[in-house]
Amino acid sequence: MTYLEERKELAYFMQRLYAQGLTTCSGGNISFKINEHTILITPSQLDKARLKTEQIGIITIEGENLTPELKLSMETQMHLSIYKKRQDVKAVIHAHPVFATSFAVSGKKININLTGEARAIVGIPVWTPYALMGSKKLAAVVSDGTLKGNAIIMENHGVLTVGETLLQAFDRLEILEYSAKITLITDFIGSKKEISSEELNKIDKLFSIKP
Repeated sequence: MTYLEERKELAYFMQRLYAQGLTTCSGGNISFKINEHTILITPSQLDKARLKTEQIGIITIEGENLTPELKLSMETQMHLSIYKKRQDVKAVIHAHPVFATSFAVSGKKININLTGEARAIVGIPVWTPYALMGSKKLAAVVSDGTLKGNAIIMENHGVLTVGETLLQAFDRLEILEYSAKITLITDFIGSKKEISSEELNKIDKLFSIKP
């Protein structure tokens, strides 16, 4: 099976990721779980801004490349590890947006308690320690991190979000970057007002967010 429509959708979201300035032409990767056995994933070393349907790779959950003519993302192992640990996850997006990544390299926290939208959509970001790109260690620490939340801040690397759909994962990444900008701007201004603990608890209960 070629999964043309699903591959077309994945290519679209990668193009959208680049168009929104959330990654570079060579950076970032996206995957989508078709079923229990089949995963779609973006390729390596191709222009993300002009990615085509037929350039989306097809792999098995065990990592067999069903599109051997394509060089798969170097983070394929990380994506597969997440799917094996989070059965509810159907989409994974990893990118290097400038503002959120700045927090990943500074060690400071992105404040998601400034807007209700950030708390509800992103939840509480999980920080994971640095590991070499494409390594088994990175796959392990990031997939373990997704057991604690849906947005991961990867030390000295970037960010990753997961979701039940591509749109949900994309929304979480976009709002995470948006929250990073707001955090930086309010810190620069020197004044901010966080949502109260009582109201945050209401949001958490409404959207089933675990503190």
